[in-house]
Amino acid sequence: MNMLRTFYNGIVPENPTLRLVIGMCPVLAVTTAVVNSVWMGLAVIFVLTASNILISLLRKFIPDKIRIPCFIVVIATFTTIADLVLAAVQPDVHKILGVFVPLIVVNCIILGRAEAFASKNPVHLALADGVGMGIGFTLAIMILASIREILGNGSWFGIRFMPAGFEPATVMILPPGAFVSLGFLLGTMNLITARLAARNSRSTERVPSHAADAGLEG
Repeated sequence: MNMLRTFYNGIVPENPTLRLVIGMCPVLAVTTAVVNSVWMGLAVIFVLTASNILISLLRKFIPDKIRIPCFIVVIATFTTIADLVLAAVQPDVHKILGVFVPLIVVNCIILGRAEAFASKNPVHLALADGVGMGIGFTLAIMILASIREILGNGSWFGIRFMPAGFEPATVMILPPGAFVSLGFLLGTMNLITARLAARNSRSTERVPSHAADAGLEG
């Protein structure tokens, strides 16, 4: 397993939001505006990458029986750093995101990658996994936030661009809109994945046929 494959794995094949469907609380709560999702995504990328690296470095020194408490301490440290930096740099966004930044500590994505990957792999792969999973999460919530903000407010990144007669669908920035938009994205992702799998299957079936023909001709 190389770094590039590990990085790509978190963006598409095992996207934590659209494929694994984990860590959904912030996905549904902070995607009313794209700006909020960008800052939330950056916080997750930082915490996930930094905790993956440190846990990978310490994996041979952490006793197996207390590994989960140790992982949580590491994750909580980096989450606190992210929370304080966000409060200093973007106080308005920090106020909007509220409790969801501190809750990164118990986010299934962070702890799951620490347990399933970082604690079992060398640092360079843990780094690639953290960045890939973080970017995959960020892209997913940005797409979801874009759908909700455009349809619910007629704006994108806070800039209104819809025609004057456009009537925003207020439901899209409410909880039901989050579930509807997420369901649409999950369905689209499943459809794309199924079609790609079918195409790859057809390609694989053709190869033996051509090989057999070549053998007969020989």
